[in-house]
Amino acid sequence: MLAWDEILIRLITASILGAFIGLERERKTWSAGMRTHMLVCVGSCLIMIVSAFGFQDILGKENITLDPSRIAAQVVSGIGFIGAGTILFQKQGTVKGLTTAAGLWTVAGIGLATGGGLYITAIMTTGIVLIILWILQPIEKKYIRHFVRQTLRITTDIDSKEVDILNILNENEFNIEGLNLIKSDETHILEINFEGANPEKMALLIDQLRKLDSIKEVNWSQ
Repeated sequence: MLAWDEILIRLITASILGAFIGLERERKTWSAGMRTHMLVCVGSCLIMIVSAFGFQDILGKENITLDPSRIAAQVVSGIGFIGAGTILFQKQGTVKGLTTAAGLWTVAGIGLATGGGLYITAIMTTGIVLIILWILQPIEKKYIRHFVRQTLRITTDIDSKEVDILNILNENEFNIEGLNLIKSDETHILEINFEGANPEKMALLIDQLRKLDSIKEVNWSQ
C-alpha cells in the first residue's frame, strides 16, 4: 500500500494540474471552471489509487483474481456524463462546449496518470493542453474566420425593391452563398448567407442598408 504522504502528494498534484486547465476555462466564464476541473482531476486520481492499491489485502488469496485496471477504466466512459452537461445546443445547429467537454475528459486522464505515479506524463500533458486551449486559439480563429458561414437578415416594407439591396451587395463585392425571401402581409424578410465576410466591411454594408427608407431592421449573425 502507498504511504500516506505519497497519496497526499498525488492528490495535491492532481488538483494543481486540474486547476491550471480549469483557470483557462474559468476566464471565459464556461460552466465547467476551475473547481470542476480540480474535482474531476482529484476524483480520477483517487479512483486510480483505489484501483491500483485498494485491494492488496485480498490479492494472493486462493481463487481470487483481480484486474487492477478495471475500476480506473470506468473513469474514461463515466466522465462522458459530466462532459455532456457542458455541451450547449443553440439555434441554427450551433453547438458550444465541445472543447470544455474534451478538456474535462483529458483532465480525467491527467488525474489517472497522477494517481498511477506518472508525474512527468501528467505534467507534460497539462502543458500540451494549455498550449492547445490558450496559444492555438488565436491561430484557429484567424484561420477559420475565412470559412465561417454568416447570415444577414434584413426586414423591409412589403413595397421594397430587393434589387436595391442586391445592388448594394454587388457594389461591395460580397460573396453571396444563398438567398431566402420570406414574405408576409406586413413585411418581407431577406436572409442572405455569406462565407468569411470581413467584420469591418460588413459593418459598412449594414450602415449603407440602414439608410434605405424601406428597411426596418438589419441583423447580422455568425
